[in-house]
Amino acid sequence: MARLLITGGAGFIGSHTCLVLLNAGHDLVIFDSFVNSSHFALERVAHLCGISSCEQNIRMKIIKGDIRDQVALKNLFTDATDEDRPIEAVIHFAGLKSVSESINNPMLYWDVNVNGSRCLISTMNKFACTTLVLSSSATLYGAPKSIPIAETASIQPINPYGKTKAAIEQMLSDLKGVNNNWRIASLRYFNPVGAHPTGHIGEDPLDTPHNLFPFLSQVALGKLKLLKVFGGDWPTPDGTCIRDYIHVMDLAEGHLYALDFLLGNSPEMIILNLGSGIGHSVLEVINSFKKTTGKDIPYEIVARRPGDASIAVADPSKAKEKLGWSTTRTLSEICQDGWNWQVTNPNGYSERIV
Repeated sequence: MARLLITGGAGFIGSHTCLVLLNAGHDLVIFDSFVNSSHFALERVAHLCGISSCEQNIRMKIIKGDIRDQVALKNLFTDATDEDRPIEAVIHFAGLKSVSESINNPMLYWDVNVNGSRCLISTMNKFACTTLVLSSSATLYGAPKSIPIAETASIQPINPYGKTKAAIEQMLSDLKGVNNNWRIASLRYFNPVGAHPTGHIGEDPLDTPHNLFPFLSQVALGKLKLLKVFGGDWPTPDGTCIRDYIHVMDLAEGHLYALDFLLGNSPEMIILNLGSGIGHSVLEVINSFKKTTGKDIPYEIVARRPGDASIAVADPSKAKEKLGWSTTRTLSEICQDGWNWQVTNPNGYSERIV
């Protein structure tokens, strides 16, 4: 089993992926700024994996730091080498992900997402660590001309967040062009939702949520009065946006499949959609959530949100062909697991587990 560096490993997708990787036998060095995440998420990951406190520094070493800090990154690789357990591969989650925030503060997104990735990739190159799984995004497709969206679709992001993801992919493609030792998997996520079925780890936005499912859960819990639906006049059957929602555990498992593929094959760069291939409108999701949880969801249709597209649904066939991976969890399971997390943790990661 490999020793892996996980940047942004305490975040929503990162923490679930850490759980999957640990259960598969890998040892992790987790690097996170904790600006938009909680150390408690990793405590809970350790608990779920049955890792004792004395084992944590061996199986999941946790280091606080900023992805833009090249000295800190260098120390990560140097320390690992000094311990005679070099880092063999990196899964890169660290970055900012709010479409609306990226529109209001684009330079922050270019600095954290693109410059941070440059710092990481440069450091990996210096230490001859050339296996990388990248957290990319379907937002770089923008407003696609055809549905479902294949990896061959035009890259035409319509917001700064998507543009930063496209820039990172281009940077990696350019690097691969001059250094054929690199093994790279760029995973273009569609809409990650849900939570671990135990309710121990899930999505914990630090302020008013930007994404549909945490918003839904907080309305159902009574923490927010109503759900804002951004646009009721989109060119879709019910006028609301259609998205491809993927259970976070399916997504986490996709990273393990991608890592195994890279480590087991000749160097190449693969670009893969990770989605279910099934689209659901916002109103369909609200109705499914109500049916699954028994909770009424008051909502209000408001103006469209800048940077949104009407429909985004994956063609995930390449991931199945290349990795043997596909989603297995349903929208109903997504709703149930997401609600279980919210009910069990009404205040998110505010407390240690006992």
